[in-house]
Amino acid sequence: MQVRLLPCGETATLIEVADGSAVSAVVAALVGRGDAATPAAGIVEVVPAARTVLVRYAQAATMAAQRAALEALLAQADPTPPPALGERTVRVPVSYDGPDLDVVAELTGLTVADVVSAHTGLPWRVAFGGFAPGFAYLTDGDPRLRVPRRAEPRPAVPAGAVGLADEYSGIYPRATPGGWQLLGRTGVPVWDSHRHPPALLRPGWWVQFEVAR
Repeated sequence: MQVRLLPCGETATLIEVADGSAVSAVVAALVGRGDAATPAAGIVEVVPAARTVLVRYAQAATMAAQRAALEALLAQADPTPPPALGERTVRVPVSYDGPDLDVVAELTGLTVADVVSAHTGLPWRVAFGGFAPGFAYLTDGDPRLRVPRRAEPRPAVPAGAVGLADEYSGIYPRATPGGWQLLGRTGVPVWDSHRHPPALLRPGWWVQFEVAR
């Protein structure tokens, strides 16, 4: 796996990789794959993004020391995604009545029923967070559902809206502008400031969408 290590001050390193699968492999190498996964010794935070992983250390260290430690960990990286298991899989019931459901069916060449079946047929991996507190970019779903964002974003998308954009699916944690193709809605709160931690979904976890009954 090709990686590029860039210094970020004295206590962090930015790891650049080729794609989302490599990000998943890097994160798994740094924090483990089990339900009780924790960062390797000396690392206090691992922040994945679409093509990068930021690694923050408890103490300042030279780039040479950080590089040596990271290269030793990354040498053990497994490129296969971690399996969906145990408490790391969150089930999310969805009412599939979104305003873009017909649009997604037209873009993908599927029927509406097939779109729903594809969205619920495979678990989606939590790749990284961003955009808004609690918003998780979900990937590794059915590749037939890859669709572009809307040409004109909506000025307001309600909390709980479930959408698609490019290779990702996601759940809006609160009312906010947005340009994703909306499939439906869920009542599952993905962000709760009174919960610890506030975000329901964490990188490396999985989401299994289900048709709400």
